[in-house]
Amino acid sequence: MKTILVLHTGGTIAMEEDRETGVVKQQQQNPLMHYSPDLLGHVKLLVEDVFHLPSPHITPREMQTLQLLIDERARQQHLDGVVITHGTDTLEETAYFLELTLQTDIPVVLTGAMRSSNELGSDGLYNFLSAVKVASSEEAKNKGVLVVLNDEIHCATNVTKTHTSNVATFQSPQYGPIGIVTKRSVVFHQALLRRERYRISQAAKRVLLLKAHAGMDDMLLGAAEQLPLDGLVIEALGQGNLPPATVPALQRLLQRGVPIVIVSRCFNGIAQDVYSYEGGGKQLKELGVIFTNGLSGQKARLKLLVALEAAADVSEVARMFS
Repeated sequence: MKTILVLHTGGTIAMEEDRETGVVKQQQQNPLMHYSPDLLGHVKLLVEDVFHLPSPHITPREMQTLQLLIDERARQQHLDGVVITHGTDTLEETAYFLELTLQTDIPVVLTGAMRSSNELGSDGLYNFLSAVKVASSEEAKNKGVLVVLNDEIHCATNVTKTHTSNVATFQSPQYGPIGIVTKRSVVFHQALLRRERYRISQAAKRVLLLKAHAGMDDMLLGAAEQLPLDGLVIEALGQGNLPPATVPALQRLLQRGVPIVIVSRCFNGIAQDVYSYEGGGKQLKELGVIFTNGLSGQKARLKLLVALEAAADVSEVARMFS
C-alpha cells in the first residue's frame, strides 16, 4: 500500500463554471477533497486543503509554506509521494521553487486543470488520477519535482505554460516531456542530468523581472534604481543582448551591488555572451551581468530569489548560475 500526501491549493481544478454567465469562479470547497481514485486498493491518500487560492494569488510565501510542510511531513511519517493540485497560471513557478528548495527525495508531483470541475470535457479528475499514479510510481523517485497534465510528465525546470486555454498547454520547449502516463503504467524515457538544492530560511528578497524590446531605453531601469532592489532579471533579446541605451543604468545598478541576471526572451536556446557591440552579450558579461543556461525569465527570478537567500555574496550568486 502506497501512502500519498495530497495538498490542495485551489485554482481552476477547484472551480466551477457559472451556467448563465460562463464565468469561472471558486467553490466553497474543493471538489477533489473527498475524491478517492480507484487504484485497485494500492494507494492511501492523506488529503489536506492547504490554500484555496487562484494561482495569480500564489506568492513565494505560499511556495515556501508548501516546501516546509512537505519536508516536515516527510520527516514525521512514511510517505511514498506527494501530489499538489494548483492553478495553472503560476504552477510552473511553484514547481520550480520546490525543485530548488525541497530537501526530500520522494516524488512530488504538481497537477491542475484547464477546465473547471463542471465544464464539458473537464480535465481535473483525470489529471489528478494521473498525478497520483506518477507519485506512487517507483520510477518517479529521484526524478525531482514533476508536473503531470494531459498524459505527460515534465520536469519542473523545463516545463512552461504555452497556451492560454488548451488542455495541452504544458510543454517543455527543446526537451519535451520526460515520460508519459498510460492506462496501465507510468513510463519514463529521460531525466535531468543535474539537479540543484538549496536551504533557505525565508523567501523575502525583492527581485524584479523586466522584458527587453526594440528601442528600450533607461526609463524602467532608472526607476528600478530608486527601488529597494535586491536583484534584477532581464529577458534580453536573442542570445542575450540589450539596446545600448540601457547600459549606463545597468552599470550603476551593478556598482550598487545589485546582481543582474540575463535570460533570452526566446523560449528555445540559451543566453550566451557572443556579440561584442554596445549592449551585446560580451559587453554585458564583462560588466558583471550573470548569464543563465536556458531558464525562462520567471524561473530565473525565482532562482535569483533563492540564491540571494542562500549565498554569502554576489560572486557566490553568480556561481550558482554557472
